Amino acid sequence: MTEIRAELDRAVDRRAELWHELGAGVDPAKSAEAARLSSQIEELWAEARAAQARMRFGAPELIQARARAEERLERDSTRRKAA
Repeated sequence: MTEIRAELDRAVDRRAELWHELGAGVDPAKSAEAARLSSQIEELWAEARAAQARMRFGAPELIQARARAEERLERDSTRRKAA
């Protein structure tokens, strides 16, 4: 998680520098780099959110397995009540 945060901070800082430089004039290369960094920042945020969710709740596979098990138990208890 700290690696993702560090990379995210670097990308945000570099993009801010580019925006500042672009404020002085148009530069297609800098505009393209700023756009690339914006995409990278979006991906890093998504990766950070997923990593945080994994740390907090566990692997998605385990969560899905627990949910399926709970559904089975609920179905079984409903069947027993109906019988």
